[in-house]
Amino acid sequence: MLALILGGCGTRFEHSFIYFPSREIFLTPDAFGVPFEEVRFPSADGVSLHGWFVPAREAANTGPGGPPSTPAPTLVWFHGNGGNLSHRVENIALLQAKIRANIFIFDYRGYGLSQGSPSEEGTYRDAEGAIRYVLSRNDVDDRRVVLFGRSIGGPIAIEEALRRSPAGLILESPFTSVAAMAQKLFLIPLGRFLKTKYDALSKIGRIRVPLLILHGDRDEIVPFGMGKTLFEAARAPKDFYVIRGAGHNDTYIAGGDPYFLRLRSFVEELFRDGGKPPPSPTSDEP
Repeated sequence: MLALILGGCGTRFEHSFIYFPSREIFLTPDAFGVPFEEVRFPSADGVSLHGWFVPAREAANTGPGGPPSTPAPTLVWFHGNGGNLSHRVENIALLQAKIRANIFIFDYRGYGLSQGSPSEEGTYRDAEGAIRYVLSRNDVDDRRVVLFGRSIGGPIAIEEALRRSPAGLILESPFTSVAAMAQKLFLIPLGRFLKTKYDALSKIGRIRVPLLILHGDRDEIVPFGMGKTLFEAARAPKDFYVIRGAGHNDTYIAGGDPYFLRLRSFVEELFRDGGKPPPSPTSDEP
């Protein structure tokens, strides 16, 4: 019976608990005094996507005289499954203030001002288009690109890291797979009925770049244990940072300065001497 029900409305059922897009852009980074560039670019299959490029503070202040002598890293942000990039404006402002890096954030198809409707393969094509766009910019050093995937952005970032090797990979509040999340939500094993996989666990062991995973120990949506499971399955060099007291959507608030320090130290270590980023003194194993 379950198979018949899901067979009749499978895609609609899956999308109802996977994607929660919003079309309205209600806030932009200039509300926090953060310079940004509004951009349009195509996904790998030609869907028109919308994003923001936020230059690093030093680069933003250099004016027409040129970029800083050492190019800033670029953080490519794959956001979660709800809202759109305007729901991340406060987080963008804090990242820009505390980490010397360009930030590129974009909306998947069906989110914000991006065309189309979301799907697993679609988001992978969106990610590919985003990386192509970033690498086409003359103010981005293609050797200094770091992928940052949050929640559903985690498996999307993992997939893109397998296709193109970035300098590093950051996963925040990641889940192991849609099947595992569905079982948590519905308490029945739905995995074999679902077309949407986002199977991060089966892929993360093939990642060969430095990895940082951060997870709130009070995450009410994605179990904390999923982040640990992904960490254990990953290759070294890797580090796991516990965001004490953080739920799913308040990591950057609950984490405070130590959270941003860990992000900053990871990025800086990637480019300091070519070596792997060691565990930071701020790392907090459970």
